[in-house]
Amino acid sequence: MKFTVNVECTPVEARQFMGLPDVTSINETFMNSLEEKTRDNIDTITDPHKYFENMMTMGGKNFETMQAMFAAMMSGGTSGKHDN
Repeated sequence: MKFTVNVECTPVEARQFMGLPDVTSINETFMNSLEEKTRDNIDTITDPHKYFENMMTMGGKNFETMQAMFAAMMSGGTSGKHDN
């Protein structure tokens, strides 16, 4: 036997009915923070030279990760090795 019920409600009403928490304020805080960081670093994000210069000056693990990423792209796949 097949039984179908159609309920018409808003996403907010559905979350409330299911007992899910309201995360609107957390989402707004996160998005505002992300927007602020993006605005502060827009020059670095949009200029490839500054972006790679920033990556190179971080050194260590970030540089090695970037090298591995480029090597994988050049070889057409991944090496199967993951450093975590």
